[in-house]
Parts: sequence; structure tokens; C-alpha cells
Amino acid sequence: MKIKSIRAATIDLSPRPTTSPRVPKQPTDGFSSPMLRYPEFGRSRWNATWKRVAVVVTADDGTEGFGFTNHGEPVREIINGHFAPVLTGQDCLATEKHWDIMRRISAPYGSAGLASYAMSAVDIALWDLKGKILGHPVYELLGGPQKGAIDCYASNTDLAYGTANSIEWFLELGFRAVKVFLREGPEGGIGAVRRTEELVAQTREQVGPDVEVMVDAWISLNVEHAVRLGEALRPYRIKWLEDYLLPEDLDGYQRVRDRLPGIVLASGEHWYTMQPFAHAAAKGLVDILQPDLAWCGGITAGQKIAHLAEAHGLTMIVHGGMNYPWGQHLSLAMPAIPMGERSEGVSPPGVPLEEMSLLPGTVPIRNGRVRPTDAPGLGLEISTAWLEARA
Repeated sequence: MKIKSIRAATIDLSPRPTTSPRVPKQPTDGFSSPMLRYPEFGRSRWNATWKRVAVVVTADDGTEGFGFTNHGEPVREIINGHFAPVLTGQDCLATEKHWDIMRRISAPYGSAGLASYAMSAVDIALWDLKGKILGHPVYELLGGPQKGAIDCYASNTDLAYGTANSIEWFLELGFRAVKVFLREGPEGGIGAVRRTEELVAQTREQVGPDVEVMVDAWISLNVEHAVRLGEALRPYRIKWLEDYLLPEDLDGYQRVRDRLPGIVLASGEHWYTMQPFAHAAAKGLVDILQPDLAWCGGITAGQKIAHLAEAHGLTMIVHGGMNYPWGQHLSLAMPAIPMGERSEGVSPPGVPLEEMSLLPGTVPIRNGRVRPTDAPGLGLEISTAWLEARA
């Protein structure tokens, strides 16, 4: 069966909860970022405001597959103006071939970055279509279930309700692992190290000794600050320190690795296609690879990265993987993936997780675990009419 068409459009995927949070919002500047050295720019002034991108791949028989990613109009143009004309008429099931084609035809302007986002959305849609055509859930096409369900952790990306309030809610929801975010970077000097230590110490005291605590620096540190922070956090038994340098600074990752023996290091959400992950795995830069399937090249790229991790004795955790079906399906199938992240605000205190799902058909987390649907493809319960209403 052939690909009849590939269409991309920008879409608003904001959550639409009906339950009111049980605590009020608080003013916040958000978590740390590499722009903290320029305080005249708040996050709302420098952060890209493009909407999401939805992709519909249609087969000759009318079957549709759906994929999604970020960065709006630029990514939409790469898909509609470049990828779609090349892939139309190709075999619907040839996901490896199509991924390789997209990587190669985008090489003249860079297959990483925006092109990787475009590849991701098309690839996810092709896997959804493949599962529907063959009548199997995607996780079966990836090798079948490796685990009964996926253990999940909650990331406190939304600071507006107070970290302690959010952590309390995460524990009530049944999560047995939580992640907190830095508020400051090197610009704050030793005071920033101390205040981050206080945040982690308070979180450790709140969750107790048997709940994992992770720390995310969101590409905001340098080598010196990462090393000082890692040493300061040793007493609190953090599970890992994450995403601490700018993504291109692979030499810096090596220096942090050399200077922080015994600290579990994780990164990869801002790495694209396979090469950075292959380098990091081969050189032992990190212990945990963290690709985002909607950014790094899709399910096809994620499967390759999971195999890289397994071959090097590492683990992999899909960035934001439990937010969407594609992360759930890959995580269920891959032995290298021990757990999954629920992020994008998770849920304001008191708001059920079900109300925060962005895509109909996404299985919500219950008691800290989730297993994707057995419906064909990704199990998304959407249509082109649903998309058009949000375009």
C-alpha cells in the first residue's frame, strides 16, 4: 500500500482541564535556562512561541496515521515543502527507508534541529499508520511487551503552584519518583549552589528515603558549576543530575564525567538523530540517554538509540515519554528503558491526570504506572475533524 498524501498543520494542544486546582497560582520566573546570564530577557521574551505541528499521513485506502511535534511554521514548511513530495507514493510500511530518506535529503541544511522535529512528526505518523494497516499496536511491531507496565516519575516543570504542593500531589497520585528543576545557574555563584541544595534537601525530606529524587538543570550550567553542584548534592542520594550543559558541548560533558565519578549523569533531550547518542554512549559521557521521540527523529530514531544504550550497558528514558502514546509504546517494548517521565506540568494539585492528556486515546497514569492501549497503531482517538477544530 502506498502513501497517498502527507499534510502538516499548526495546532493548539493546550490542556483543557475542568477541575480547579486546590491551591492558587504563584508568581514565578520558571526554572533555570541558558539565558539567565541576560536578565533583561524574561522567558516570555526569548522563548519560541510557535504552536505544535500535527501531521496526517494518508494511505491509498484512506487509513490515516497521526504524528506531532513542536516549532510550528518552520517545521510545517519542511514537511509540506520538502518531505511530503519526496515520500508520497512510497510504501506505507517502509519506516526504516523513509527515516533514512528524510535524514539524507535534509542533510544539506542540517538534519539536526528543526529538520529533526519534522522527521519526528512524520515518522510517528508512519508508525501509527503502519500499526493500523497491520492491525497491531505499535509496541507489538517494536518487538512486543518487555514489561507488564511502565513505572513513571513526575517532573515539576510547572512551578506556579509551589514545588512542595506539586510534590505532595505527585505522591498522592502514586508516583514513587519525582524530579525538581534548578532555579539558578552559574550566575548565582555559591549562593545558587546553596539554594539548590536547600531545594533538594527539602524535597528529600518531604518524600522520604524510599522515593527517588532527580535534578534537572535544563542546559543552564557550565562545567565548574555542574561539578560543584554535583558534589553538594551527594548527601541527598539523587538518582541523577540531568541536562546540565548546552547540548553541543560534548567536550564539556566529558570533563563533567571525569570530575564527577559516582554521580549518575543523564542527558539527551536536546540531542538530535543518532550521532550525539552514539558518541555519548561510546565515550561514557552519561549513564542515561534521554531522547525526545518528537524531537530526535521519531520512533525509528528512539529504537536505534535504545539499542545503542543496551549495547553499551546504559539505560534510556524517553524525555516526556509518558505524556504521549509514542513514548509509552517504545518504553513498553525496549529492555533498555526502565521507567518513563510524565512532564509538561503533570497536573496542578487536585486536578486528575486524565484531564491533562493532550491527545484523546492517551492512557493516563494510575498509581505511578501505565501501559499503552492495545488498539492498532498508537491508539489515538482523533480524526482530521478533531485536528481542524484546533488548527
